This record gives sequence, C-alpha cells and structure tokens, in this order.
Amino acid sequence: MSKIVYVSSENTARFECPRCQKSKTVDAGRCKSSARTVRVKVRCPCGYDYVAILEKRRGYRKQVSLPGSYVHYVDGREASRGAMTVRDVSTGGMKLRISNTGKLAIGDVLQLEFRLDDAHRSLLNKKVIIRNIEDMHVGVEFALSDATDKALGFYLFS
Repeated sequence: MSKIVYVSSENTARFECPRCQKSKTVDAGRCKSSARTVRVKVRCPCGYDYVAILEKRRGYRKQVSLPGSYVHYVDGREASRGAMTVRDVSTGGMKLRISNTGKLAIGDVLQLEFRLDDAHRSLLNKKVIIRNIEDMHVGVEFALSDATDKALGFYLFS
C-alpha cells in the first residue's frame, strides 16, 4: 500500500513512517519539473520500507464513483447532453468519466447534476469548465460562481 505525501507550496514534503510515526521534512524541489505524481521508495531509520507517492496538487482529492448527467454548452448554447460519472472531487474541481468525449473541447462549459453518497444524498448542480481531456476522462474546474458549496465541503472532509 502506498502512502500519499503532499508537496507544499515551498516544495517540501513531510514523510511519516506508517510503523513508528517518525517524520522527516525534505526538499522536494528535484521533482518540480516531473509529472504531478512521483513514486519514491522510503526507508525509515526504524528499518521499515514503504512507497510514498508525492502529490503536487494543491488540495486533497477524494476518489468517488457518483453517477450523474451533464449538459454541454458551446458559446452559451446547448450542444449536447449525456450521462457521466464523477471519479474524483476536490475543492477546485473534479475528474469525470464521459463515454463520448468527441464533441467536448478544452474551455467548454458543462452544467453537471449528481448526488453525493452522503447521509443526505445531497443534490449538486455545478457549472464547470473543461481543463483537460484524456480518452474518456475529463478534468474540470469549478466556475467561479460555483466554487463554494457547504455540502461538498463537508463531504470532502468526512
């Protein structure tokens, strides 16, 4: 099992041993130019070896599988609609799985509707902007008007 370690804005990473809980903060500047995630093997002074994944994202991403629907807008007009699944969610955006991404383009707007799997089955309607497309996975960022949501905030940290 890998342990996720977040790289801070100062390019430091704090490694904590899963066995003895000793921690050490190291400079992660060498990994700056590489991909968003980097796997490293760590050996604690207590002798325990583990794999850490250096995550350079600004915030925590929660892995989910939440079905929903989207409406795709181009130049303010509805271009298409369909089903989607939210694969992960953070305070700034989400990763979606959409089976037909052919008409989607970076910068387009989607209006999403889905339910959280929380106790209240909270219904969310979110306006998002497409930031990247890779096969059937679409990375989106919340539009400024839809950036904050109490239900989503509680959900992320539960």
